[in-house]
Amino acid sequence: MQFGVSAPFRGPLAKPETIRRIAEKAEAWGYGYLTVSDHIVIPKTVEARYPYSETGRFSWLGVGGSDCMEQFTLMAWLAAATSKIRLLSSVIVIPHRNPLFMAKSIATMDVLSGGRIAVGVGAGWMREEFEALGLPPFEARGQVTNEYIDAMKAAWTQDAPSYDGEFVKFGNIDTDPRPVQDPHPPIWIGGESMPALRDKLFELAEAAGRDPATITLNYNCAFHNEAEQARPDGGRLSFTGTPEQRAEDIRAFADAGVSMMILNLTANTESEMLDRMEGFAGDVMPLAG
Repeated sequence: MQFGVSAPFRGPLAKPETIRRIAEKAEAWGYGYLTVSDHIVIPKTVEARYPYSETGRFSWLGVGGSDCMEQFTLMAWLAAATSKIRLLSSVIVIPHRNPLFMAKSIATMDVLSGGRIAVGVGAGWMREEFEALGLPPFEARGQVTNEYIDAMKAAWTQDAPSYDGEFVKFGNIDTDPRPVQDPHPPIWIGGESMPALRDKLFELAEAAGRDPATITLNYNCAFHNEAEQARPDGGRLSFTGTPEQRAEDIRAFADAGVSMMILNLTANTESEMLDRMEGFAGDVMPLAG
């Protein structure tokens, strides 16, 4: 099992030297990935349902502040600040940017980092952000996402890149430099409901003639706490409690096929976040196997 930790991209820790120290410590303590989130603008009013909270309310608006660094810029900066740890976009909202720009930027980052880029992608959920950016219709975001991903693959892998879709068309171009990773950086699709997603994903892979064993599963552990917490039914909430308890949870996910886990180790101060990162690396990682 490999572990990832989110690089600060907003809030009080989003300062160059703080980000650098957290990235350097993550690399030194054996984390395999640094992740970076994606928003370009934050509307002051968001009516769209936020899919990652029980209330559906976008959590940023409730705690004040809507600052956020641009994802690709921060990933490139992290590539220069580190030497071994992989860099994961978690996730790129694919319709937000032109696919040829994304292909060029990601390929450049892959070259500059020595092949350390992983491309997490999603279709997006915030209608208001789509409208502010003047993007294709929000209702078409699934088709747009599929076309843009296919177009990026064409830019990375074809000798004479071309694509003819409804939302993107190009030809008679070249797109060097190509990514270091062959045929391109790994693409991870964001989704929910792990057991159902795994079974459906493997079923679709087999139908497409692809070996399900070539598809890796990764889990975003959005809630992680050193103190044990209870579920509504009274049982222990996963990824809370002693190092032994959290390691047991990790091993269970590994048995289910998960090979990488992103951990929520954020805190309000740099020292607190570094303490949490060091504690997990020293106390839990050795037990997780």
